Amino acid sequence: MKSNRLLVLMPIFVAGAMAIGVYLGKNMGGQSQAALFSKKEFTQNDKLQQIISYINSDYVDTVRSQEIVEETISEILQNLDPHSYYIPKQDYAAMNDPLEGEFDGIGIEFRIQEDTITVVQALAGGPSEELGIMAGDRIIAVDGENVTGKTINNNKVVKLLKGPKGTTVNVAIKRKGTKDAIDFAIRRDKIPVYSVEAEYMINESTGYVKVLRFAKDTHAEFMKAMRSLKKQGMTNLILDLRNNTGGYMNSAIEICDEFLPKGDLIVYTEGKARSKRKFFATSKGELEDVKVAVLINEGSASASEIVAGALQDNDLGTIIGRRSFGKGLVQEGMNWPDGSGVRLTVARYYTPTGRSIQKSYEEGIEEYNNEAYERYNNGELLNSDSIDFPDSLKYKTKGGRVVYGGGGIMPDIFVPIDTVGSSYYLGSLNYQGIFFQFGFQYVDKNRKSLIKVYEADNFAKKFEVSSDLLQEFYNFAEEKGVEYDEKGASTSETIIRQRLKASIARNLFREKVFYQVVNEDDVVVKRAAEKLSNN
Repeated sequence: MKSNRLLVLMPIFVAGAMAIGVYLGKNMGGQSQAALFSKKEFTQNDKLQQIISYINSDYVDTVRSQEIVEETISEILQNLDPHSYYIPKQDYAAMNDPLEGEFDGIGIEFRIQEDTITVVQALAGGPSEELGIMAGDRIIAVDGENVTGKTINNNKVVKLLKGPKGTTVNVAIKRKGTKDAIDFAIRRDKIPVYSVEAEYMINESTGYVKVLRFAKDTHAEFMKAMRSLKKQGMTNLILDLRNNTGGYMNSAIEICDEFLPKGDLIVYTEGKARSKRKFFATSKGELEDVKVAVLINEGSASASEIVAGALQDNDLGTIIGRRSFGKGLVQEGMNWPDGSGVRLTVARYYTPTGRSIQKSYEEGIEEYNNEAYERYNNGELLNSDSIDFPDSLKYKTKGGRVVYGGGGIMPDIFVPIDTVGSSYYLGSLNYQGIFFQFGFQYVDKNRKSLIKVYEADNFAKKFEVSSDLLQEFYNFAEEKGVEYDEKGASTSETIIRQRLKASIARNLFREKVFYQVVNEDDVVVKRAAEKLSNN
């Protein structure tokens, strides 16, 4: 066991030496570093500091010190656990902005359509919307530079359009129905990144809310949605946390606090260098009178599991779906002046009954990441009986509910993956993004006529996919390289029609109407609505 431990730690020691030594090597002059290793005051820490100095001064070829440092830091952290990681400067903003809830830019959602930057929507409250930039507009030049053609890509667009708040970018836009390009001088500003994707009433008493992540402003967004739904008569809530990979723990705690009475334990954390810290509900809860069903699946992680675990352990609400991911580690951040940063695991969190829901990572990161595939292979996604929890991982709540630790939150009501209507043809359409591409193009061509007939409040009930539209979709798919499969199309026709309708809804009215459409046939949402109604 000790030898195995040594094998695991050895790369970390060596990597640490490389990282620190880069900076020392430059000051050692021409003296051979081998001589330094014989000093009487030499310690193991000296070894860590000097290895790369030796490489830097005596190695046969020149080494790129900065690259070694970056790779070494990343290697050190990855050998600790799956969720400690290094963030290079060039990736920091992309990883941090969604959690901070904002970024600096012009405020558009775009896609590259036929080698041209096409506006999908101008984000609400952003500078582009205020100037009148519209969905369907084509950006043909940025600061005088032509941005059409095969060389344009998403990364280049982001570099051109993002920038510090207060700076100005000049864009030329081609709009349907206009002969000449329209010039806009857009003053960049803070653009909000929302966590709550959709909220609406499923029936007279049941509301639905989709939370995508737990960011800095998620609680405020969530409560705004709740107050709106309560005004519409909501007494039951479906809280959809499927594929929500988490975020800030405090945001999850704040949302739990709205459901739980004062004094109930929400979560506690503890680590070697972090003393045990408990988080309790306060008296501010606005949703204590609302019955809640929380939807989770194998993509629900971290902060999502805190919410599901806190409500489950306090015998409040019903958890519905499939076993969650199993991330129970708490990270803290350290940022460096060069714009890079580190996220280091400093504690574990535990649900109120004392459960650690962190799944094992003893077999290494690769096996850890492949665990999702193992769930599929062993049949867990289709049958809850495939999951075997030892007695040591079983806990009981105050109300007598049996709950499980050791790898994710096990739902109270298991709902398997819906495989009805699946086919290889449907999979090909999904994997190659044909639904979204067609929906975008269809709306782009027919936006004015669609807006005349449909509104966000009636689209889900009123719009139907005609046979002609379905055939147009099949033809489009063939043009994009997905050969028509009559048997597959017949098997999956109901799903194809529904996803085609949902894609048109998303491009026309955004996420709220998209979820109204997809949830019509969602077996997990249906089960949750039935459960809340029966209660």
